[in-house]
Amino acid sequence: MIFDDAFFTRDGDAYIPGTHCRGPWDPNSLHGRVVAALLAFEIEQKHIDPAFHPVRLTVDLYRLPKFAPCTVTTNVVRDGNRIRVVDAEFFNDGVSHGRASCVLLRRTDPTEGNVWSPPPWGAPHPDELAPKDPQGMAQMWRERPPMWESRNIDGAMGSLTQKRMWMREVRPLVQGEPVSPFLRAASCADFASPFANAGDKGLEFVNTDITLYMHRLPVDEWVGFE
Repeated sequence: MIFDDAFFTRDGDAYIPGTHCRGPWDPNSLHGRVVAALLAFEIEQKHIDPAFHPVRLTVDLYRLPKFAPCTVTTNVVRDGNRIRVVDAEFFNDGVSHGRASCVLLRRTDPTEGNVWSPPPWGAPHPDELAPKDPQGMAQMWRERPPMWESRNIDGAMGSLTQKRMWMREVRPLVQGEPVSPFLRAASCADFASPFANAGDKGLEFVNTDITLYMHRLPVDEWVGFE
């Protein structure tokens, strides 16, 4: 199911969070995934163009943001012929709560040499799998609109096995703005750590940072986790 209401609406230069931005640790706080996504959104809007490919996004989450107006500032650290580096900072109610750094490389033709590459991911397509837990982590969100849609491939949240899953977004990040391939990857990257590390007693720690490497951008709505 796809929803029309976005995580954020604009108010001038500020972003106003909706109730579906709520995180698992405090009912009055925002989820880390929407903070990371908003940092990526501002970087993409202001500094990414067709000539450059985003290859790494690192996000530090050092304060728990509340339901207050959010703003993002960006700064170009390096803008060279082959590499562009952009920093961004997330402010919640005027106080710094997180930051990001994005490395972009100029797109070029493939080189002539050959290198090893892994085989295609051996997973069923999401359309071949039945919807299970639309939240992905239902034990943490009992009474709230879903933040994403998922299809379990192997294992489940909290199982003591290797786990694989598909995920896709179910609502825009910012009202009136499409979810780009880069934003789609940045929005869901926060899930990798809890998905891998939740055990038989649930998830026992917060996620303070995210590093996303992108050899290529997603080609459709679904992003796979292993």
